[in-house]
Order: sequence, then C-alpha cells, then structure tokens
Amino acid sequence: MRQTGRDLRIADFVRDELAAIIQRGMRDPRVGMVSVNEVSVSKDLSWADVYVSSIETESTEERDELIIVLNKAAGYFRSELAKRHSMRTTPKPRFHYDEIVERGPRLEALIESAVKSDEERAAQLSDRLSNPGSDDDE
Repeated sequence: MRQTGRDLRIADFVRDELAAIIQRGMRDPRVGMVSVNEVSVSKDLSWADVYVSSIETESTEERDELIIVLNKAAGYFRSELAKRHSMRTTPKPRFHYDEIVERGPRLEALIESAVKSDEERAAQLSDRLSNPGSDDDE
C-alpha cells in the first residue's frame, strides 16, 4: 500500500502523539519504556498500524503481553488522539511488535563473523601460496 503525503503526515502525527501518550499517560506497570517505531494509516483513516518495541521485554511472552495490553487500551489511545487534532476521523490503533530493532544487531554480528571468517581463510590461503614448500604434514 503506497501512502500519500497526507497519509504520511497523519502517520507521523499519530506516531509522535502515541509515543507521548504512552510515555506520560499510561499507568499500567506492564508498559515500560516503549518506542513507537513506525505507523501506517489506512486510506480511510479508520486504522493505524503501530509498530512498537521495548528494551524491557526479553521473552516472546513479555512481548505478546505488551501488545495485548496496548491493544486493550486502543480505545483510550484513540480518544486521547481525538483530543489532540481536528480531523473528522481518528484512526483506531492496532499494535504490533517490531522485531526489526532487535534483529539488526543480531544480523550485524552474523555479518561481522562471516567477514572475519573469510579474512582468516584468505590469510591462510595467502600463506600457503607464498610458502608452497612448508606444509603442515611433516
């Protein structure tokens, strides 16, 4: 789904406002430090898909619980958003856990490991080529 400039402006507004509401307005202890990473809105502005992450969730169960808590509070978020703008329609947020933030460092470590392994192999091959008579078979 390709978003227009208007959709992007609304998505940015929703992202910024939800981040502020979660940070200052949520009283639920299960919701700690949550980052609102991305928001996309439907064409008719009825839905806003909100992608969040948290450094405090370590297990899949904790992530699932966070998403359940946020989705149960969707009505609260929608009413708070409605107070902060003058649009005719306020999108209802649907929360999703954004694993990309966590996958990035893991992928980076895998790439770094592969590059290091390739460099070691290249060095060994270079040693063998430069010293053809000195085999380890002695």
